[in-house]
Amino acid sequence: MTTYTHLFRPITLGSVTLPNRVIMGSMHTGMEDDPAQFPELAAYFAERVRGGAVLMVTGGFSPDEAGVLYPGGGRITTTAEAAEHHVITSAVHQAGGKILLQLLHAGRYAAHEGAVAPSSSQAPINRYHAAEMTPGQIDRTVRDFGRAAELAHQAGYDGVEIMGSEGYLLNQFLAERTNHRVDEWGGDPERRRRFPVAVAEAVKTAVPAEFLVMYRISLQDLVEGGQSWPDVVALARDLERAGVDVFNTGIGWHEARVPTIVTSVPRAAFAQVTGELKAAVSVPVVASNRINIPETAEEILAAGQADLISMARPFLADPEWVDKAGSGRADQINTCIACNQACLDHTFAHKRATCLVNPRAGNETSLILSPTRRVKHIAVIGAGPAGLSCAVSLARRGHRVDLFEAQDHLGGQFALAQRIPGKEEFSETIRYFTRQLELTGVSVHLSTTVDANSLAEQDFDEVVLATGVAPRVPAIDGLDHSSVMTYPELLSGRRVAGQSVAVIGAGGIGVDVSEFLTHPESPSLDLAAWRAEWGVAGSDTPGGLGPASPAPSPREVVLVQRRATPIGKDLGLTSGWVHRASLKHKGVRMIPAATYERIDDDGLHLTVPVDPKDADAGRAEITLPVDTVVVCAGQVSRNDLAAPLRERGLAVHVIGGADVAAELDAKRAIGQGTRLAAEL
Repeated sequence: MTTYTHLFRPITLGSVTLPNRVIMGSMHTGMEDDPAQFPELAAYFAERVRGGAVLMVTGGFSPDEAGVLYPGGGRITTTAEAAEHHVITSAVHQAGGKILLQLLHAGRYAAHEGAVAPSSSQAPINRYHAAEMTPGQIDRTVRDFGRAAELAHQAGYDGVEIMGSEGYLLNQFLAERTNHRVDEWGGDPERRRRFPVAVAEAVKTAVPAEFLVMYRISLQDLVEGGQSWPDVVALARDLERAGVDVFNTGIGWHEARVPTIVTSVPRAAFAQVTGELKAAVSVPVVASNRINIPETAEEILAAGQADLISMARPFLADPEWVDKAGSGRADQINTCIACNQACLDHTFAHKRATCLVNPRAGNETSLILSPTRRVKHIAVIGAGPAGLSCAVSLARRGHRVDLFEAQDHLGGQFALAQRIPGKEEFSETIRYFTRQLELTGVSVHLSTTVDANSLAEQDFDEVVLATGVAPRVPAIDGLDHSSVMTYPELLSGRRVAGQSVAVIGAGGIGVDVSEFLTHPESPSLDLAAWRAEWGVAGSDTPGGLGPASPAPSPREVVLVQRRATPIGKDLGLTSGWVHRASLKHKGVRMIPAATYERIDDDGLHLTVPVDPKDADAGRAEITLPVDTVVVCAGQVSRNDLAAPLRERGLAVHVIGGADVAAELDAKRAIGQGTRLAAEL
């Protein structure tokens, strides 16, 4: 039984009837680009069908050579290429699901010399310049979309999703920003939408009537020169007349300077505009973006803002999301925290996508937690991300596990991270592991400090050392001054910062601490405040953009680093720019290339370049007259138990921060814990 009555109400899309309102949305994994990896891609999809996701969409496949995302990118252009997809569609159908192939032409986002676009242009996120398409090329591309849909049908797919959002080719034709044509394909909104409508018509003509056609429509481009809402509605109605069966929601271009899916975006931030589209068309409409828990999905459906819910990354985090929600086990869902570190960051770095909180995602055929043949008694020391993932995975395999944690709570560094504004979702991971410890029968010992002698006296076959890190203490004169505190002291609430603060160290933790200091205490993911900060307007504003008016910081903050490189340069590919922009919104002063001289009653004394742009200008000493200095100068591994344990003959495995503390890396920590558990 389930309380999510709207989420589990059947619905018919075209000729396809679904038992619930959940779609697994498109997510490029990297496996789409190599047919040799299609069997692994098939296993990835099939596991999610078995978990209740009965309708899913592949990552993008281009209908022609010019539209591939990069050289060697996924395409479907020949019968031979279509035949290679049968392993995917067969696996999904055998598992009881249905699958759509996404047709995606990159346009000016294509990272290769053959990129084309409505008008000659270069995207700010792409080093390649796109050539203007000739009328002949446009006609041929329309035909290529139709041919690709026909090939998808031959390959056994149940339908296609036409990617018409996120700033890809079809979206580029619709916006003044990228379509400067004055012929029949541009010049006014009606002519700009001729291309996507022609594509939809070509697709519908090429496939049988029962073949499902979904169109991902951009509701808010979130860029200057984006579409107006009347233009979006007019496009939707034209596409509906062309035979589109269902609309999926797209929000924001990849080059937009408004975050749309990172963890700091409030849940269901764009459901309202999806509801406005639903009111304007008669075919079903799908809500997407930052929907990760059943309660949010249910609320959207109950409010009449959408007919279905599309989620992509939540199915990386938990392939059983639907079954757990539908069987009263929502508390067991491994919730997507929208960190992007192992999925989108991997995708844009041309690596296989996986998941920080679920390393098995994308590795279903190689990372298998099979029942153990020999039950071992294993001690896991430390209940941070590495220790939690290892303990739970070991117990799932059937081992006896004792988990020891010196603090009175679980989570380690995640327990600190959840206090950062915009990272509140991290608490979901701690909640998930806490529940899994209960379900798998792990014996948990909080507020318990162990030593080599006490462990050696017990009957442990193996010991996993996941004791994490301690803050690195830099050699700065005056570090014992009363104004100085470490980041754990600040984030745990043991100490409170003053009104003016210098943050020493501008890595990921220094940036997080600066976010913490520049937001009110007890922050929350408030939608109105978030929209104001980023200038997200209603549907009455072209592109959905309005003036940004972020709330002022409650403190003056200076972020200082020794390196001369730009601050925040090493943050995540898809989220780092959000953090940098957020600190700029809050007026954080950033000082790179600094030498720390001393700390005293006057504040933090630094030596900095006189002119950062002129290396020959020399350096000068400055003083930051701050109330508080927060030290975020890296970490050191806490693994001092390893040697004495080995001396006593115990088998010891060191993982997580205890193994490497170069920079906190929950992706590596959870991955190490899970992989070690699979081996023991």
